[in-house]
Amino acid sequence: MDYQEVEGAREYVARLEHGQDWRAQIEAFAAEERIDAAFFMGIGAVSDATLKFYDQEQQEYDTLCFDEHFEMTPAIGNISWLGDERFAHTHVVLSREDGSTIAGHLDTATTFAGELYVREFEATLERYHDEETDLDLWPL
Repeated sequence: MDYQEVEGAREYVARLEHGQDWRAQIEAFAAEERIDAAFFMGIGAVSDATLKFYDQEQQEYDTLCFDEHFEMTPAIGNISWLGDERFAHTHVVLSREDGSTIAGHLDTATTFAGELYVREFEATLERYHDEETDLDLWPL
């Protein structure tokens, strides 16, 4: 395992905007605050969702689209650089009205309501292509 020690820095709480994309809002916030590395947690509700699932044998993402209302229970992830943009790597568990859930890597979702906690740390993390997995990972 590769690792590095990091120090905590700024912390934020935020309310996400109704009708806007969940992940895009996190990325815009990170750019505005010049956050280069952070972890976040969020709760709320979304009106739809597009999830990605990585097929490890084919080494490509499958896309799953859902046009229904969900509770976000929770969204977790990290912020780092991917190319020349900040990227909010986000995983979610989404709950349906009957209590069943779906989960995966969040691509997009329209926010109905959302609350976010972000903890920045003093580091700059950038994702690079990993030949073995064909994913963009941290090269710690």
